[in-house]
Amino acid sequence: MLEVKDLASRYGRIEVLHDVSLKVEPGKILALIGANGAGKTTLLKAISGVQPISTGTITLDGKPLNKVQASERVKRGLAQVPEGRQVFGGMSIEDNLLLGGWTSSATNVQADLQFAYETFPVLFEKKDLLAGSLSGGQQQMLAICRALMSRPSVILMDEPSMGLSPLLIDQVFAAIELLKKKGLAIVLVEQNASVALSIADDASVMETGRIVLRGTGKELQQDQRVKELYLGHA
Repeated sequence: MLEVKDLASRYGRIEVLHDVSLKVEPGKILALIGANGAGKTTLLKAISGVQPISTGTITLDGKPLNKVQASERVKRGLAQVPEGRQVFGGMSIEDNLLLGGWTSSATNVQADLQFAYETFPVLFEKKDLLAGSLSGGQQQMLAICRALMSRPSVILMDEPSMGLSPLLIDQVFAAIELLKKKGLAIVLVEQNASVALSIADDASVMETGRIVLRGTGKELQQDQRVKELYLGHA
């Protein structure tokens, strides 16, 4: 289980996260929704270890992560699918995946490559091509599979549907639900609040660096304020 308690973070003198608390358990999806600039991406970076925190605690399976380097957090079971994919465009698709499996044994890497190719067959068809030649949707598939190569227990996803067609959005979210069934804990930051809440077990709304509302995905789907601000209807 991933748990964050009373977390605060700053950019210089400006505090951008204020006493944020959340937790997500194995086989569960926690959706974070909110406007641009609400602090969602900063929160994921803080959990991953690439954004410093000033106060609060982050624990994974009961063990503190505050002083653990980002690379070590990957070894402990934490992986992130970053906003904008951030694949290595000058490397082949397969080399991107192999890079994601740097913490794993050769046996596990081969098994995980097979899972990636079975989940998204287009990656197998194009495995020797440069990742930069892929469409946006295919790059998102690659970014998800690259994160999975480290065999995480918790995966952080930042805007996985950004810029995708409706068909590709369906494919990506079907993959997310498959990961949930495999027992991963998933923190999902997503602008498409309607789809995110429809698959989330729990959800939180962030505004100006704070969590201002929380509940189950179904509860927030029915919340009047969430409907007006994030779902586009009253």
